[in-house]
Amino acid sequence: MHLPQIKVPKKYIKIGAWVLGGILVILIIAGSIAYSKRAELLKKMMAKAISKADKDYGLEIKIGSAGFSGLSTVHMTNISVVPKDRDTLSTVSDMTIGVKLFPLLFGNVKLSEVNLNAGKITVVRRDSLTNLDFILKRKKKDSTENKSKLDLGDLAHNLLNQVLYKIPDDMKIRDLLLQFNDNDTSKLRFLTTTATIDNGDLKSTIVVNNKEAIWHVNGVVKPGKKQMDVSFFAEGKKVELPYLNKKLNAKLSFDTIRTELKDADYSGDAFRIRGSWSVKNLLINHPKIAANDIVVPDARIDAEVLFGKNYAALDSTSTVHLKNATFHPFLKYTLSPHKIYEVKVHADEQEAQGILNGFPEGLFESLEGLKVSGKVKYDLNFYLDTSIPDSVKFNSTLTPVNFRITGWGKTNLQKINSTFVYTPYEYGKPMRDITIGPSNSNYTPLSEVSSNFKNALLTAEDPSFFTHKGFVMESIRKSFAVNFKEKKFVRGGSTISMQLVKNVFLSRNKTLARKAEEILIVWLIENNHLVSKQRMLEVYFNIIEMGKNIYGIGEASRYYFGKTPASLSIGEGIFLANIVPRPKIALFKFRGDGGLKDYLYPYFKYMGNIMARRGLTPSDTSGYGFYNVRLREGLRQYLLPDSTKVDTTAYDNDDPMPAIETHDESKSLFDRIFGSKKDKDTTSRSSSKTDTLQKTKKQLRQERREQRRLEKELEKLKKNGG
Repeated sequence: MHLPQIKVPKKYIKIGAWVLGGILVILIIAGSIAYSKRAELLKKMMAKAISKADKDYGLEIKIGSAGFSGLSTVHMTNISVVPKDRDTLSTVSDMTIGVKLFPLLFGNVKLSEVNLNAGKITVVRRDSLTNLDFILKRKKKDSTENKSKLDLGDLAHNLLNQVLYKIPDDMKIRDLLLQFNDNDTSKLRFLTTTATIDNGDLKSTIVVNNKEAIWHVNGVVKPGKKQMDVSFFAEGKKVELPYLNKKLNAKLSFDTIRTELKDADYSGDAFRIRGSWSVKNLLINHPKIAANDIVVPDARIDAEVLFGKNYAALDSTSTVHLKNATFHPFLKYTLSPHKIYEVKVHADEQEAQGILNGFPEGLFESLEGLKVSGKVKYDLNFYLDTSIPDSVKFNSTLTPVNFRITGWGKTNLQKINSTFVYTPYEYGKPMRDITIGPSNSNYTPLSEVSSNFKNALLTAEDPSFFTHKGFVMESIRKSFAVNFKEKKFVRGGSTISMQLVKNVFLSRNKTLARKAEEILIVWLIENNHLVSKQRMLEVYFNIIEMGKNIYGIGEASRYYFGKTPASLSIGEGIFLANIVPRPKIALFKFRGDGGLKDYLYPYFKYMGNIMARRGLTPSDTSGYGFYNVRLREGLRQYLLPDSTKVDTTAYDNDDPMPAIETHDESKSLFDRIFGSKKDKDTTSRSSSKTDTLQKTKKQLRQERREQRRLEKELEKLKKNGG
């Protein structure tokens, strides 16, 4: 089928040509006028910008001279930027800036050319003030005004565009100095002697602190295509950041960091950024991370980051590479209508030795040199909706496939199956060597420990010890909920297996690395049946701290009651289980006549009822031996007088609980549910009653704290139907 041809009269064609021609002439005339007036327009624009900077930021900007040196290129000299009542932030002797005309028609300022000679940027900090404070002031104002209109996708898109638009097609920088002057540090100086971009090729040379080091930032940048591939490295040595060591007590260095932006665009309603980030021989040392240097020889993440209207996410298609080991992380943070945190990690089935070799060097000291065969796979799932924290989800599963240990490394994880020497530490110092074996008169085989103590301790510390494989996911899940609601670390999820590994195999350093190593060793022992449950419990009973320089049930039963572990009564067993989380204040729980203080009675009744319901002890309406617990007479001289009043004011105002604890201590049933701070070692077993009384105020505060803790926990348990 053919459409009929439409003939346009020639007069209409002529009219259209005349109209277009007229518009073109008008544009040419307007352009000519604008070109002739551009110097005047430039002055007005500069005056407006300077006024706005003064009004919004309190910045005094001065420009010696400015004028056009081409169609869209501005040349300026003697520029200075000074924040109000602060030190000069920046000076530039000579600078030329060119912009692209086409993006300018749509309101976008995209640089085409930047030439800069002899510039200086100085950041000065005096006491708590800096000459960058104006940025924070403006940010706070903007965030308040735009909070209701915030769209993370649009925000990410705009920020990335602003960064890319400021990367010129051609650049020549010479002698640009960036320096930091701090209160308590010498000057940090970074002198960019040259930095050029020529047809997308970036090359730069940066001299650090008068030739202490020479850095380079080289690569390819294509801002128009939203692509770049840039590497940061030092000449002939590692990149080091000594400033971090001075300010944060941290050490950080690396050979090369490479950043690759592959593309960025909208995908549906979300703004997506795809890229790759890698590092060679990264070294980290910080006392909260590890006690020694941690080295990551080769790491890379191929990432896809999504920004939606109300969320930011690292997509699960992202892959982390650590040598030959790989895993896929998923992170998502949702802002509204309420905050939600999601974390998932999936590692496909892969060689177990490859996983071990992929761990950073120095991270797991005890496992260095360990040889394994077989494969493993891993999955982690965490979900926390802050509006309903009790519904938090957590699951972590490391699944072995024909996995076995073929050779020990630095530490033999089966050493506790026979006699060994245990050395307890107090604040980093060894106390004494204790032989865990028959040659030690206080060593007690599991068969010779009273079931009263064994059942009380398992009930309080780890009721499912004989059935779990080192971890209780439900306990860990609940600890996340409790810690989030309390806004501090008040509950851990440690099992007896974890406490045993921490004490026997690991250093006393309270670091993230040690906690991770503890979890891995527990998994190796429990899943490979390296040590029986009975032997683990036996060793635990013989090394557990139960007082000032009192270790193990053998020493504790003789020290407090003058008995062997086999003859402990139900009340004595419950008492000894109670002191495990805070062993150094055990003596504060007795009256002057050797009996227990009344505030402990509800604890005995509660614990006894749980044990009775489980068939571990007969029902007892008189407090499960509470009134029969008597401290041996030889220790009663060190007890506080019953008539001494508790200084509650001192308790309330002194020695406050910390906002966050960065470590996990052994905790009882109540401590794991509601938490407690592990007391500092502020008491000692005195040689005289006078020496004890000199510490009365501190001891009374600790005693009062313990009483309040138990009362609060029991009240919560009753409300929860416990």
